[in-house]
Amino acid sequence: MAQFMRASAVTCIALCSLLGVSVDAMAQRDFPTRPVRMVNPYTPGGSVDLVARALAAGLSELWGQQVIVDNRPGAGTQIGTEVVVRAEPDGYTMLCTSSAIAILPATYRSMRFDPARDLLPVVLATHSASMLVVHPGLSAKSVKELIALARSQPGQLTAASSGVGSTVHLILEMFKASTKTDILHVPYKGGAPAITDLIGGQVKLFFNTPGTLLQHVKSGRLRALGVTSAQRVDYAPDLPTLAEAGVPDFEANIWYAMYGPKALPPALAQRWNDVTNRYLKSPQAQEYFRQSYMAPVGGTSAEFVKYHLSEIKRWSAAVVAAGIKPQ
Repeated sequence: MAQFMRASAVTCIALCSLLGVSVDAMAQRDFPTRPVRMVNPYTPGGSVDLVARALAAGLSELWGQQVIVDNRPGAGTQIGTEVVVRAEPDGYTMLCTSSAIAILPATYRSMRFDPARDLLPVVLATHSASMLVVHPGLSAKSVKELIALARSQPGQLTAASSGVGSTVHLILEMFKASTKTDILHVPYKGGAPAITDLIGGQVKLFFNTPGTLLQHVKSGRLRALGVTSAQRVDYAPDLPTLAEAGVPDFEANIWYAMYGPKALPPALAQRWNDVTNRYLKSPQAQEYFRQSYMAPVGGTSAEFVKYHLSEIKRWSAAVVAAGIKPQ
């Protein structure tokens, strides 16, 4: 019996070769045949976790195989990211992360991997605008008035961030460079203490995600002046984009995406891309992300590769402009 089974296996492999179909190709065609791991390099409960768990649930349903979120935080997302960089490129270990991955090369002098060289961008899943808010006691009622105020008081207007080198810090630096203003950066250890001091008037302005700011805007404790997206957002349709409000061509989104190991075969990358796009177009995904103040994106892997490289270049320029020294 054992000899017969070995002979049958050899015959099957030989037949596949004659037909021009490799065993690997057959496995890729049937992917996934077992549970899949989606690594999140952040702690549970954050915005990346929100996206990762939505994708995991949606893909599990579409594939009929469980997609498990594996949180691996630490070292500025390097620990979890390296898990995927070193993983077998079989499609069973993937990375869900944020636009912070495009900032890593400029903020760390020495890493054991290069995001552009060692990861394959598979699909851009969602993005979120940041919102520019100010303390209601500030005289500026619009972006143009804020710019004029900052120019009249160089180095005196204070702006909070959730930490040096954070995405919202770099959006602030992009704003300063675009408007030719000198605004004093005040870093905090996270967004929550920054918002507390902003409401208290210790700092005067802040860029951050709408999910953390809208409740305070609606209550009148903060005043919103604009959003950083290219188009207005449906959860605050009367709020202009910064480009509309006086900062030409300004756009800075926080985005969330899927990556695989660099050697991930094109067929597997395509399967991940296809199923993620299917989920993002579903009514349940559209509604879920709308309620989370995000917009589904999708698109091809080739489009995302180009976008990823452009974002590395853009955020690196912001790091240099901010005078941030690599760690």
